[in-house]
Amino acid sequence: MPITLIDILLKDGKITHADADAFRNELRTKRITEEDSLLAKLPEDVVFEAKSKFYGVPLKVFDEDHAIPHDVLSQIPEDASKMYKFIAFDRVDEDTLEVGVVNPQDVKVLDALKFILTSKNMNAKISLITPRQFDFLFQQYSSLHGEVKEALQRLEEDITDIDAMAGQKIDIEELTADAPIARVVAVIFKHAFEGRASDIHIEPLDKNTRVRFRVDGILHSSLLLPKSIHSAIVSRIKILTNLKIDESRVPQDGRFRSRISGSIIDFRVSSFPTINGEKIVMRLLDPFAGVKSLEELGFGGTGFEMIKRAVGKPYGMILVTGPTGSGKSTTLQSLLGTVNKEGINLVSLEDPVEYNIEGVNQSPVRPELGYTYASGLRSILRQDPDIVMVGEIRDQETAQLTVHAALTGHVVLTTLHTNNAIGVIPRLIDMGVESYLIPPSVVLMVAQRLVRKLCNDCKQPVEAQGRAKQLIEETIASMPKKAQERVKSGTYRIWEGAGCGKCMHKGTKGRIAIFEAMEMSRELKQIIVEGITEEKITNESLRQEMITMKQDGIIKALEGSVSLEEVLQSTT
Repeated sequence: MPITLIDILLKDGKITHADADAFRNELRTKRITEEDSLLAKLPEDVVFEAKSKFYGVPLKVFDEDHAIPHDVLSQIPEDASKMYKFIAFDRVDEDTLEVGVVNPQDVKVLDALKFILTSKNMNAKISLITPRQFDFLFQQYSSLHGEVKEALQRLEEDITDIDAMAGQKIDIEELTADAPIARVVAVIFKHAFEGRASDIHIEPLDKNTRVRFRVDGILHSSLLLPKSIHSAIVSRIKILTNLKIDESRVPQDGRFRSRISGSIIDFRVSSFPTINGEKIVMRLLDPFAGVKSLEELGFGGTGFEMIKRAVGKPYGMILVTGPTGSGKSTTLQSLLGTVNKEGINLVSLEDPVEYNIEGVNQSPVRPELGYTYASGLRSILRQDPDIVMVGEIRDQETAQLTVHAALTGHVVLTTLHTNNAIGVIPRLIDMGVESYLIPPSVVLMVAQRLVRKLCNDCKQPVEAQGRAKQLIEETIASMPKKAQERVKSGTYRIWEGAGCGKCMHKGTKGRIAIFEAMEMSRELKQIIVEGITEEKITNESLRQEMITMKQDGIIKALEGSVSLEEVLQSTT
């Protein structure tokens, strides 16, 4: 006779011979499955331990506080999970999910799971879970909207009009410490982090409060909340940030640190008064995420060779330029990583310190305390530095001090706001730096933008035709000859992101830089001494065979890193 669950339970001493005979008799007289019969009279975990041995599938047991990563849970649709009683709870690697299944003996269940994951080019490592464990895990499908809705329902039981209490400091503190409001804020933080958001926007509208997340540079609406709880949410965030909760007429800034899904995250918070109430914007920073290499950020080719030469010089200023959010600070951090050695004293001034770098003396400026880039730079020069990083040149005093530091034998890494590399020198002159000081102090100028990177798992090649092909051919024709040799062809393939589970069906995942770099050459020094014009600097960039940001973007589009549309949006 084939072995049964009853035999396994009997062998393990979980039931007696009398119990086994009773179960077998019930199965003969009633139309009931063996598992249902056992579950009706034995603890669920006992039955499923036997079931694990019977089917040769490991039994998985979870703690009550076990949280499934959002990007894992979302791989299996909620309705399919409910129907077939299986759920993804962890990731083995990029192509394999760990899936808990209540009925691994059911062929229909396994076929459904295979169909779902095959469509995503993924596999499953199956474990057995009990119905109770499945129900507990399934609750996590409640997602952002469901979790917030539940918290709001609890909140409405105790509070009728939060706005009426906004001016009462003590009451607001007591209110925002209450579990429902704290839960709403915590859920927003959690889903922003798991969704790879760089920023959270909490915006008061006329009738609602809108929450949006910025992912890969694009703002996405996430949910609408009742306007009645806006003041409480703002006050909760202000309490976390140690801001004045009874002051809503002027902007405030602050920061706090929180643990989310096992990671320590820094939140940089800004409040801003609007006609509908205070708007909150929070930047999410993982200080322990590690610094990427310049190659990983998208730097390569002749421009990258210029950067390596500049960093290797004993003194001089390297300026990285671009608009807000173009990745300048991240590039500076990577530059620091390339020169971070035992025999070098590296000191940085940052606002704020975004990444902790072992071996670098990082100092956050505090303008509200009078500790600015300018005052900090004076102190740094008394710290015997070899390399100095200044987060940003914001004013004339900081500009003059960074030039002085470069002239006195220090390598200075800093940022500036200009649209391109050739705009750096005119900008420095506009900020009050004497033109004769620029040639001996500036070594390299780099301009950059961030563009969304195509998902490697779903990108597909398409032959460029029509206007797209014409734009590519025109851009290649304007490139230096060395760059043309890399990409010149009769036909051109560009790439598009189809969208898949790994990129949340957006077709893009992460961002990389497109950039241009220009050296302080002997010819450029002469141009500055004689009197600069935009035409002269542009001609010098052509003589240096500088690859522009647009050209660099076209090269990356042809290589399959980014889409052509993304490059054109960022450079035109």
